[in-house]
Amino acid sequence: MAAPHGPGDGLDPGPDDGLIHGRGQGRAGAPADGRAGAPDEGQPAPLAVPGRRGGPGPFVTFIEYERPDGLVARWDSRRHRKQSVHRVGVADHTWWAPSARGWWLAILFMVGSALFALGAVPGYAGLVGIRPDSVTFFVGSLFFTAAGFLQYRESVDAGVEDRPHGWGKVFVYRPRQIDWWACGIQLIGTLYFNVSTGYAMQQDLTAQLARQHVWRPDVVGSVCFLVASGLAWFEVCHGWLAWTPGSLSWWITALNLVGSVAFGVSAVAAFIVPSTGQLWHVELSNLGTFVGALCFLVGAFLLLPERTAGSEPSAPPPLRRGRGVPV
Repeated sequence: MAAPHGPGDGLDPGPDDGLIHGRGQGRAGAPADGRAGAPDEGQPAPLAVPGRRGGPGPFVTFIEYERPDGLVARWDSRRHRKQSVHRVGVADHTWWAPSARGWWLAILFMVGSALFALGAVPGYAGLVGIRPDSVTFFVGSLFFTAAGFLQYRESVDAGVEDRPHGWGKVFVYRPRQIDWWACGIQLIGTLYFNVSTGYAMQQDLTAQLARQHVWRPDVVGSVCFLVASGLAWFEVCHGWLAWTPGSLSWWITALNLVGSVAFGVSAVAAFIVPSTGQLWHVELSNLGTFVGALCFLVGAFLLLPERTAGSEPSAPPPLRRGRGVPV
């Protein structure tokens, strides 16, 4: 059950299908006469009558509005971001689509998660050695960073503002988008993991240097992942909490949130005790990393079917006249 939705009526957000519904339709998503409800590709969205809208805090994550033709359309921020590249009548493969950014995003997250899980498997470090184990984590962090960057670019490209603040394709300022915050914060977290795992490959670090360059970046990265996962969860719930187990997006964000909590537990347990120079709780640290990595691995796998779920493109958001922002 979702919480009140901020700048809206506080009602339940309704079906999260992103389709266009209208009075007198023969089926969901199309008018009775069979005409497509969405505008032609490349055409701007017509002016619409504002309806229900909502989201957590100051963010708008869904909008329902009545189009000039009488149809009621629904715009959903995550569905718009994940499936905005789809076109009706164009096949999009779920499991093999190397030309699609969303496919690579999922694959890179899966590889990074698998390497983190492998590095935390009991006995792996004893089998291959401490340094190869550290290299496994470092390489995994690089895959996380590559996936995080693609995810950040996905959020920027899916923005509905036509005049973004900032410079270029990377340094874009979109504070009105909850996904921009989530993806940007997670990308920063991956960079801290790069630092942490990179320094961990050195064998001659003192306890003080290890706390500064390994443990602290690990904690900051874990906090970033937790904040980002929380924001992604709020976006899918359109509030603070919701129970929609029939939604792939709900499962993905729930798994990532649990995985981020596990990473946080791992970071706390990996505190280096000054008096001994040893980790506070090695077994708990490895367990947290392993559980967190598995959660992210399953969540990344589910990104593949989420990308192609549904047969209709996301309904375009209603825009204010002369401005590229939703009504």
